[in-house]
Amino acid sequence: MTARRIIGMETEYGILEPMDPYANSIELSARVVEGYAAHGSSAGGQGGVQWDFHGEDPLNDARGYRLERASADPSQLTDDPDQLAPSGTHLQNVARPEEGQYVHPRAANTVLTNGARLYVDHAHPEYSSPETSNPREAVLWDRAGENVMREAMEFAKQSGREIILYKNNVDGKGAAYGSHENYLMRREVPFSDVIRYMTPFFVTRPIICGAGRVGLGQRSEQSGFQISQRADYVENDVGLETTFNRPIINTRDEPHADANKWRRLHVIGGDANLFDVSNLLKVGTTSLLLWLLESGEIPLDLDSLMLDDPVTATWIVSQDPTLKVKLEMHDGSERTALDIQQAYLDVIRGAVERAGQPDFDTDEILTLWQQVLDALKKDVFSAAKQVEWVAKYQLMEGMRQRGGLSWDNDKLRALDVQWHDVRPERSIVARLDAAGAVDRIFSPHEVDYATHHAPEATRAYLRGGLIEHYPQNVSSAGWDGITLDIPGYRDLVRIPTPRPSRGTYELVGDMLEDSTSIEDFLVRLTGARN
Repeated sequence: MTARRIIGMETEYGILEPMDPYANSIELSARVVEGYAAHGSSAGGQGGVQWDFHGEDPLNDARGYRLERASADPSQLTDDPDQLAPSGTHLQNVARPEEGQYVHPRAANTVLTNGARLYVDHAHPEYSSPETSNPREAVLWDRAGENVMREAMEFAKQSGREIILYKNNVDGKGAAYGSHENYLMRREVPFSDVIRYMTPFFVTRPIICGAGRVGLGQRSEQSGFQISQRADYVENDVGLETTFNRPIINTRDEPHADANKWRRLHVIGGDANLFDVSNLLKVGTTSLLLWLLESGEIPLDLDSLMLDDPVTATWIVSQDPTLKVKLEMHDGSERTALDIQQAYLDVIRGAVERAGQPDFDTDEILTLWQQVLDALKKDVFSAAKQVEWVAKYQLMEGMRQRGGLSWDNDKLRALDVQWHDVRPERSIVARLDAAGAVDRIFSPHEVDYATHHAPEATRAYLRGGLIEHYPQNVSSAGWDGITLDIPGYRDLVRIPTPRPSRGTYELVGDMLEDSTSIEDFLVRLTGARN
């Protein structure tokens, strides 16, 4: 009975070079990643630690089959470093000829001292957070990624290139890029239950955690404001794809853990959040629903929440900032997104009460969830300090009315982009934060700590700790293993890390802190294992 579980978050950042709007985004992204790998404060030095692709399995489908490699779109081959750039991208197209050097996307991939991965993914720099043990940690180490990107922009500027990064999901011209969540869940839960009970939840979840967007349609074909950045790009109920024909429920079955016990629910429809409370509710409520499914005691009340057309409902929910439009349910009734979210909360809260005294994380999520729903029901704008889309909508609606502007006005479009600007001096969110208009969970000091140090309760601690202490000896690192180059050893030594809850501070912290060399650490680790 808890919201606590292994959680990881992945964010692709929007990228732009103002002096050259047509600059190749792959080359820009590679410069950002490689610059940070060489100079970043959490990169470990030595030009960065390469990523270990061992254990990557993106074509295994949770519905019980494997997509043939020859049939897969190149964007699905995330286990192949040569496919991290869009298909058709050749080496000569990735760099500027006048610079006399070429950058291959394969090189732009590094692991940080906080256990995170920083790399180029489909023409965007991506920060994949380390594995965390609860929703609060997931939000904190996601925010650490913002620090990494700010620092990376500064290195690019020092090298003579002004590159701007945005924590958003759309460019307003038809392109969308991901903000994915990953939840370790028990394999014993039938995937059909995941599809059935999580679909209505994901369709309506943006009302508590959307980031807001100006423009309706994938290419902003219509004027207006909507709740979610990603909703218009949802095109399917269920599927393996992530960059096209995007589904509500993604079926990638790649647990990075014991596949007999666990699956990793890969959620691709969420927005990249700059507000702590929105982010916490996004991962916390999802984790609680997964706990309910894992409990095996699913109340019949949830069966009444099935939607008649989930894909269309996704668009309707996002395009209704009044939160009053009713959705058609499979049983012929109608409910608002608020009604559906309240129903999920009531069912989960009832199950928690029957199970006993909730822990801190669970109680915090349940309390915040109800507070935000109550605020949205009473007056949408009363939730502006907690819910990101509401704050953006309030600011823009005020500007629109004062200036007599339409939603397709260039000033509003520009403000929408500036909202997500990672530069503190340009960020709208940073200004609201400074004015006390954003409820923060974490202080700048805590975010700085997470930028440089790994979470202590997952295997990320061992990964990040080895890079922090012995970067010159870490040949590569990945989710399920770390490869060491030990002086005097003929072969590389690989430390497997198949269990996300091992390699923690409790288990290896003293070994790392007390060791005097990588050889000494390995001896201590081997002795502990024996």
